[in-house]
Amino acid sequence: MTLGRAAGLGLAGLMVLVGVVWTGQGLGYFEGSVMTGEELWAVLGPIVAGLGVALFIVVVKPRR
Repeated sequence: MTLGRAAGLGLAGLMVLVGVVWTGQGLGYFEGSVMTGEELWAVLGPIVAGLGVALFIVVVKPRR
């Protein structure tokens, strides 16, 4: 595995994790933050997580 590929996978995983946390905070599942219950984070979270999944697919996809 190349360094670039490993970095891409790490970034993709981080994006998915951050997206899940933001979604949870926006929906009020995680308390103790100014982001809790804010609709903006409930919308941005899935977008960031989806971009992370897309990056993962691009990085893992075999090259021709």
